[in-house]
Amino acid sequence: MMNSNIQEYINIVKNGEFLVCNEQILLVKHVENCFENENIYVDEEQLEKYLNLQKYFNFDLFPWEKFVFTLHNCTYSAPGILRWPKLILILGRGSGKNGYLAFEDFALTTPVNGIRKYDIDICATSEDQAKCSFMDIHEMLESRKNKMQKHFKWNLTEITNLKTNSTIRYRTSNPKTKDGGRPGKVDFDEYHAYENYKLIDVITTGLGKVAMPRMTIATTMGDIRDGPLDHLLEDMLSILNGVIPDNGQLPFICRLDDDKEIDDEKNWHKANPSLRYFPYLLNELRSEYINYKRDHLGNSAFKTKRMNRIGSGVAEPVAKWEDIKQTNRPIIDLNGRPCVFGIDYTKTTDFMSCGLLFLVDKNYYWLTHSWICSQSRDLSRIRAPLRDFESRGLLTFVDGNEIDPETPVFWLMNQMKNYRIIGGALDSYRYSLLKKPLAALGFDCDKKGRNNLKMVRPSDIMQIAPTITRTFANHNIIWGDDALMRWYTNNVVIKYDKKSNMLFEKVEAKSRKTDGFFALAHAFTQNEKLDRYSPKRMQIASKLMDVYTC
Repeated sequence: MMNSNIQEYINIVKNGEFLVCNEQILLVKHVENCFENENIYVDEEQLEKYLNLQKYFNFDLFPWEKFVFTLHNCTYSAPGILRWPKLILILGRGSGKNGYLAFEDFALTTPVNGIRKYDIDICATSEDQAKCSFMDIHEMLESRKNKMQKHFKWNLTEITNLKTNSTIRYRTSNPKTKDGGRPGKVDFDEYHAYENYKLIDVITTGLGKVAMPRMTIATTMGDIRDGPLDHLLEDMLSILNGVIPDNGQLPFICRLDDDKEIDDEKNWHKANPSLRYFPYLLNELRSEYINYKRDHLGNSAFKTKRMNRIGSGVAEPVAKWEDIKQTNRPIIDLNGRPCVFGIDYTKTTDFMSCGLLFLVDKNYYWLTHSWICSQSRDLSRIRAPLRDFESRGLLTFVDGNEIDPETPVFWLMNQMKNYRIIGGALDSYRYSLLKKPLAALGFDCDKKGRNNLKMVRPSDIMQIAPTITRTFANHNIIWGDDALMRWYTNNVVIKYDKKSNMLFEKVEAKSRKTDGFFALAHAFTQNEKLDRYSPKRMQIASKLMDVYTC
């Protein structure tokens, strides 16, 4: 028989009083299927004791919170074996995730849990965020000081249950300082802010040393693409769609099903299961929506964090993230094939990119490398895992005051050993520094000379822009598992001038670099050269020549 707290939320999802996203429908089906086909059960007595602890807080759990709490903390496949020890909450901002975390963590330190020294680490990338749920518990204890002093001791860094000796702490900063822990549970608050797995891996290695280890991830969507949250979301969607087993993970995802739904406030409930209980929050969202429609870029958090939709926060990214991910396909053998190069950089004291563009059977292939000046003033602003990219061979950090302007030319020289470079392009304003080394390599823009180098002007990008966007939309561009290029591309948006010409611009000038994408765009201005050298075009030319010579 289904537990009443689980069934209550299942009924809410099914009755359609408020709209829910597709992931909620899939989750309910998954949970029902597990209870029907597995030998799992809810410890009703333990759950009742846990829920009695609500009296210490100034709120009661909402039905969705009781639903996930019951499944996460009191549903077992065998005594002492939790069925869903890992809870993933991807909720729109304002859902009350910190209140939920505060209650859950407080409850698990009490004797109801039945495990001594069940320590809990609340982790985030910033101290303010990590302290949020911790301080909710701290303030509750302070408000009930006379009674709670018999059961807890607390200060501004630790909260400890005197009977179980279980301690709640918040953690941030350097992963080197986090080794050696033995937590019973780990929380990750605003998981979207993690750029890589360094801190995550260090923190979670201590799990399993204490009985019934748990993890709770509570987050909105964010602006970091191809990071831990994107990978997690992909896995959770695979679970809900039955592609892979859940492996003890409970994906509670609330978001709009489509970007277009943002314009109807009835759909906003899909992203926030608590919205129906917070009329004042609905008024706030209406106000934010007005600002969002007026200025998508300046109010991008409405889409990303309120509605949990991936995107740059502007009306038209250069390519949807789903389309950008389609570039990650195997690269064929390109040895000896014709190609054109593209180079882009703003300053030699910042980023520089160079790449080769190939055209084979309607698909474009892009091989590229980037260089970063280690003294760039913008590095502290950038949240992408640049050192990880370097370890994967996608970029090179250059020590010194600047990147030698001849660096991409040396790279091209090495590529000429394997590929037939028939032309290239770069920004006309950057040509002066590269004129001599490129000429020495055999590339110039002299109409009386080789004339195989194009000086790219803004009007050239306007002309080629529709071809580039169409190539992404049709999944005709491939660069393999190049996370750096995915980051570059996701940092580019489309704007239009007064004559409706398409312009490519940065999302943000300092922290969202685009050099690799613009190197690609420059190379695309030479795609006619590639087309002329395509096998199909060469076959047609050969046939015409045969006819002419007959």
